[in-house]
Amino acid sequence: MDPVVAAAPSAPPGPLTHLSLPDSSEARLQSGADGQSLTGTWTRSSPEHAIILREGVRECLQQQCEQTVRILHAKVAQKSYGNEKRFFCPPPCVYLSGPGWRVKPVQGQAHQAGETGPTVCGYMGLDGASGSAAETQKLNFEEQPDSREFGCAKTLYISDADKRKHFRLVLRLVLRGGQELGTFHSRLIKVISKPSQKKQSLKNTDLCISSGSKVSLFNRLRSQTVSTRYLSVEDGAFVASARQWAAFTLHLADEHCSQGDFPPREGYVRYGSLVQLVCTVTGITLPPMIIRKVAKQCALLDVDEPISQLHKCAFQFPGGPPGGSGNYLCLATEKVVQFQASPCPKEANRALLNDSSCWTIIGTESVEFSFGSSLACAREPVTPVPLISTLELSGGGDVATLELHGENFHAGLKVWFGDVEAETMYRSPRSLVCVVPDVAAFGSDWRWLRAPISVPVSLVRADGLFYPSAFSFTYTPEYSARPGPSGASEPAAADADADADADALLDSIHHEFTRTNFHLFIQT
Repeated sequence: MDPVVAAAPSAPPGPLTHLSLPDSSEARLQSGADGQSLTGTWTRSSPEHAIILREGVRECLQQQCEQTVRILHAKVAQKSYGNEKRFFCPPPCVYLSGPGWRVKPVQGQAHQAGETGPTVCGYMGLDGASGSAAETQKLNFEEQPDSREFGCAKTLYISDADKRKHFRLVLRLVLRGGQELGTFHSRLIKVISKPSQKKQSLKNTDLCISSGSKVSLFNRLRSQTVSTRYLSVEDGAFVASARQWAAFTLHLADEHCSQGDFPPREGYVRYGSLVQLVCTVTGITLPPMIIRKVAKQCALLDVDEPISQLHKCAFQFPGGPPGGSGNYLCLATEKVVQFQASPCPKEANRALLNDSSCWTIIGTESVEFSFGSSLACAREPVTPVPLISTLELSGGGDVATLELHGENFHAGLKVWFGDVEAETMYRSPRSLVCVVPDVAAFGSDWRWLRAPISVPVSLVRADGLFYPSAFSFTYTPEYSARPGPSGASEPAAADADADADADALLDSIHHEFTRTNFHLFIQT
């Protein structure tokens, strides 16, 4: 065994890594009293704490006890002026998913007899606000047919007294019994005074909508807020919902490709383009349609300018008769149907629509926070939840390091490969570096592996709080044949030669493992 990876004699043998600290006491010297690493130092948990953490991580990986908070909101918000209140449309909403929400409460938070309803309560407002009841809205979570909990903030707005050009939404979650679960922030939202009526230019792309981006569509009859309906998906069908909205991926479609086949077409979407809407949750799609600009309840058939946020638009099904007539996407109460337009008698390049076939389009954002709080030793808030965006592998041979790029990192986090802790260095709130564990840490038969080993990459806080990610790390071996058992008739010298060959093969495989055969995969 390479002496670099040998465990200290006084400590029980632990997972092998390319860089092991010489002694557990040194590991403690390089970390704070609370288990947090100092910036720029390699640290790992003490052997006693590592055993406890490893059992917790195994349980989390096996039982799938994670909890996910998903905030869905629009990219832009229209400012309110004077006494008016332009509520955000579509309204910001929150989905709670994952089996961890259905885990029985811990001791001290047990439900009282006959007590029913959600185990968590939410409050949403704008960042920088005072947090008063007038500026925050309580979210009442309802269980959906897909077992997700859903809450919506319908009365949030930003006044003209707020001079910011951008802001974030703040979600505060409190468990039943008063324990603070955490504070979660949305993506950045751009403030606009009103939808732009000018012809959009690609020199100013802030308000343009690109192919592959997420959008929401809503219809508002006679400009009445109470009549607003959102394009959504329920029970596998498209509906016009008065209470829930869905985000759709807007693809530039190709009329020469079959339905559902999206060639990689980049660029900003223009009116007159053939597009396809795909639900981001269910994957259900509408047929390819031509997107048209709407003005004074007419579809403009000769406009090809870029689409802008909060523009009125219509979706025409191709293949109709020439001229202004054609079928358009329309709502009828809660159903989504087709409306046959009629040619405009005064202008040939216009089609007369009804209110129900005029949609408002707006870009959307979402952010997800996942954690497993049921295993945490301390009752501290789960936030800030670290988010991993990319991984970067460096080195090879005896030392390979993996850098994690993201946000909300802090010195109390350690990187884990499956149930194996990696030595971790905290660099900044956006960067963590760890040493890739030796493949031997994942099983005694690693030397004869013929298939790759793929392990999830996750983060664990010092108190045991588990943060899963969408990333995995894969060790890919060089092919080798495992020697079979020697027959009784073979001479003893052949056995000795086989053992020597096996040792040589072991060394070569180990070298191949640690030299270049590391691969990263993002799980979708």
